[in-house]
Amino acid sequence: MDGDGEELTAQETALYDRQIRVWGADAQRRLSKSHVLVYGMKGTVAEFCKNIVLAGVGSLTLVDDRVATEEVLSSNFLIPPDENAYSGKTLGELCCNSLKDFNPMVRVSIEKGDLSSFDVEFFSKFDVVVVSCCSLSAKKLANDKCRKLSKRVAFYAVDCRDSCGEIFVDLQDYKYSKKKQDETVKCDLKYPSFEDALSVPWRALHRRMSKLYYAMRVIEKFEEAEGRSAGEVSIADLSGVLKLKKEICTAQSLNESHVPDTLLERLVTNAIEFPPVCAIIGGILGQEVIKAISGKGDPLKNFFFFDAFDGKGIIEDLSPK
Repeated sequence: MDGDGEELTAQETALYDRQIRVWGADAQRRLSKSHVLVYGMKGTVAEFCKNIVLAGVGSLTLVDDRVATEEVLSSNFLIPPDENAYSGKTLGELCCNSLKDFNPMVRVSIEKGDLSSFDVEFFSKFDVVVVSCCSLSAKKLANDKCRKLSKRVAFYAVDCRDSCGEIFVDLQDYKYSKKKQDETVKCDLKYPSFEDALSVPWRALHRRMSKLYYAMRVIEKFEEAEGRSAGEVSIADLSGVLKLKKEICTAQSLNESHVPDTLLERLVTNAIEFPPVCAIIGGILGQEVIKAISGKGDPLKNFFFFDAFDGKGIIEDLSPK
């Protein structure tokens, strides 16, 4: 994601004329030469993919070997509504075919495999890695592999359940410039890994910390303890989730009121995404990835939470002291 590379072609300049006027030819050139990997094609990620394909990234690689079902149609607009069109095909294949129609200048392809099975060298082919629909341990492992590379790979983990969403960002050691009044200021942000961010003791967090952060961690740990896939919870699991919440809050010396039972009940009862929230979270994720690639604008550090119940988007910086 550096500034070196070929110039934009005349075709690219004509196609991206409007956005070049917004963020400049150099930023567009960086986008056009970037390579993005996406794992897990849920509704929020479909919105994100649409946004970056329209923005004009160089290539987009999708990984999702799950077979498409009628259940996913409610939130993933990239899947054709006709059962004959999606029957027997994977989510990766279907979304790939749809995304190619958005922008023929972007190379959209699929890879097969489980996130944990990809080695460090596999991730070296990309500038940005976005993961979803995977376990807590798989997220940590993928983030760790990205960090082992000699080049900086921007890592994002995104999740959306019911009308709530979360984005995690790791840009490692990120340097960028921004205009402040009449001068250009150089900025340097140091990001912790996903594992290091989660290692911050709950009792050390500020009192107004997003309740969604705690709730998502409880459900992640429940799914991992029960050997479930991400999102594989239901109202039948509520008693087990509440029991785990109590155990974690006791271990973390945190008052249980910081993790409302009503919020946990919402998240386990309605694990399927709410489409309008997919558009919001996917839009913000797309914006953040474009910032990281182009070097334009202050990036998010390092968690973003959204709950449609109050309509608030909250940024929290969780970094070990």
